[in-house]
Amino acid sequence: MKKIMNAGLALTLTAVLAACGNNASTNNAAATNGAATNNAATAAPEATQAGAPTELVVSTWGFSEDFFKEAVYAPFEQEHNVKIVVEIGNNAERLNKIRQGSSDVDVVYLSDYYAQQAINEGLFEAVDRSNIPNIENIYDIAKAPLGEEYGPAYTVGRLGIAYNPALVEGDVTAWSDLWTKFDKNLTLPAITATAGPMIVDAASVAAGGTEFNEDQAFTKLKELDSNVVKYYSQTSEYVNMFGQEEIAGGPIMEMYFKDLQAAVPDAKFVAPSEGAYAVMNTVNVVKGSDNKELAEAFINWQLSKEVQEKSAKAKVDSPVNTEVVLTEEEAAGVTYGADVIGKLRKLDMSFVNEHITEWTDRFNREIGG
Repeated sequence: MKKIMNAGLALTLTAVLAACGNNASTNNAAATNGAATNNAATAAPEATQAGAPTELVVSTWGFSEDFFKEAVYAPFEQEHNVKIVVEIGNNAERLNKIRQGSSDVDVVYLSDYYAQQAINEGLFEAVDRSNIPNIENIYDIAKAPLGEEYGPAYTVGRLGIAYNPALVEGDVTAWSDLWTKFDKNLTLPAITATAGPMIVDAASVAAGGTEFNEDQAFTKLKELDSNVVKYYSQTSEYVNMFGQEEIAGGPIMEMYFKDLQAAVPDAKFVAPSEGAYAVMNTVNVVKGSDNKELAEAFINWQLSKEVQEKSAKAKVDSPVNTEVVLTEEEAAGVTYGADVIGKLRKLDMSFVNEHITEWTDRFNREIGG
């Protein structure tokens, strides 16, 4: 059966998930080397250098707005004589606006799952990578997560397991431990959540297969169902249940772990031995944009060491720029380092999008979470 994992990843690097960020302190996204590459001064159109500012419409999530205004938008506006107009919403809402043609978006931030849908529907421009030289300075996994023609991932997080050690039997170290270490105190992402397809794959892994097997995955999920308190759609649900000890834990994105630890100081987050899952947010140019080169310059700025370093230190986004260096304290709670990124499992989002409707129907029919 076709692999759900992207075998081409090979997890080698040159130097690293509904909607992303439904709530509580979300991690979402250069120091110049004296050159245009890390200063986002890639050849922007002459129109942006003089006269009235060019309007660049950016579609993104609504978290960390003050950070993005100060650290990302304002410097780019000044450098390129641009006025950035921001459209805010979750992945599905913003993608639908682009589908309907009811928005003049130039640049769009989307999770890889939704970005793949946009690619399938021809909603993105092919990017000119010569206008985005900072791509060469990011981890291989982030350079072309959905193909060379399209935009990079500007941040890569990971889905692992968080748990309260006082409420489980021994240490949790593997995806298979979800079936053995929890006793009617587990939570799992809803099938329609960003992490839903990852849990389907994790169930296949727990079944012992080296390739994805849908039947084995759903058999394992049915086995686990009686231990699941709730299939959560929003991270706030997880945080509330965890703080009240209604659950001992379950799969969650690392970026939210600090919220769990605030409620339960002894909480632990682990990257399962079979591999945590890569959670990637992409940035792309929308089809028909009148400001394509300017949009590409903006993407280059988003990948710069300056922006990536500030984002990581502010706990807004995990960095993909390999030139970013963080202390142990600065790296706490973010997905950081070649060794960490190199162990991530990456789903094939084209395959996921092809099968997600039937998986959702099957989950609702057989498990009904």
